[in-house]
Amino acid sequence: MVFFFQSSEGYVVYMGKDKYENEDLIKYGLPEDVWFHVENLSSAHVYLRMKKGQVLDDVSTTTIEEMATLTKANSIEGCKKHEVYVTYTKWKNLNKTSDMEVGAIGFKDSKRCRRVKAFKNNGIVNALNRSKKEEYPDLHSLQMERAREF
Repeated sequence: MVFFFQSSEGYVVYMGKDKYENEDLIKYGLPEDVWFHVENLSSAHVYLRMKKGQVLDDVSTTTIEEMATLTKANSIEGCKKHEVYVTYTKWKNLNKTSDMEVGAIGFKDSKRCRRVKAFKNNGIVNALNRSKKEEYPDLHSLQMERAREF
């Protein structure tokens, strides 16, 4: 199961319910996905689906703040802290090897990662949660459809 949200600017957002759904999102992401995770703590994997042709710099600071806040709120330890850092990078920069635990991830190039400080903000989380849906998408089929477009 994957949680879907819609950002205030209309982006589709995916979030794994647990480490197994996170693993599926890692495996079946799309080139326009941006991955978010709390630094050095367990947290949900949050994926922002950018529009085709967009680059990371096209995403507004408002949307980045929303994603970082949602990620912080879905971290067992991070949600209790006043502030945390959230790392984000394009999905294609994620590096998953067979020796990693379920849900764990590395990076192909850590220099392509960005970070932002996230604070508790119930207003942002509540607004995103109003659009929250639980679904069972066929992520593999979505990835294959996207690959056929090239």
